[in-house]
Amino acid sequence: MIRFDVPGEPGAKGRPRFSTRGGFVKTYTDKKTELYESLVRNAYLIKYASNEPLEGEIKVEIQAHFSIPKSTSKKSREEMVAGRIRPTKKPDTDNIAKIVLDSLNGIAFEDDKQVVHLIVTKQYAEKPHVEVSIWEESEEES
Repeated sequence: MIRFDVPGEPGAKGRPRFSTRGGFVKTYTDKKTELYESLVRNAYLIKYASNEPLEGEIKVEIQAHFSIPKSTSKKSREEMVAGRIRPTKKPDTDNIAKIVLDSLNGIAFEDDKQVVHLIVTKQYAEKPHVEVSIWEESEEES
């Protein structure tokens, strides 16, 4: 199993941007998305630089831990840390998954189309980060 943490607030995949120059439309990725994708790749490579990309069917679990708002009461803070109050704010879970999976294409696995089982959760934590776990689905489980 591959498991690593991405420090900081969870990021999300931004929508593609478009510009026109000389009558041509150019598609590009916004800077914020590029920076977060780089952060995810670097977090993976620090621990698994020598690994070959996984092949076959893959399972991924992504746990997004958001910082607790500063204005939160002590009681609510305790509820958030215990997991009884969860974030229902942006980014959406699908956009969190998209940025993590796209970041790892070609390095952790050949392509994110290999992902056959995906779990994404959002919760609060004292220290914001994203936990990523990846493993190949064994033939016995298929």
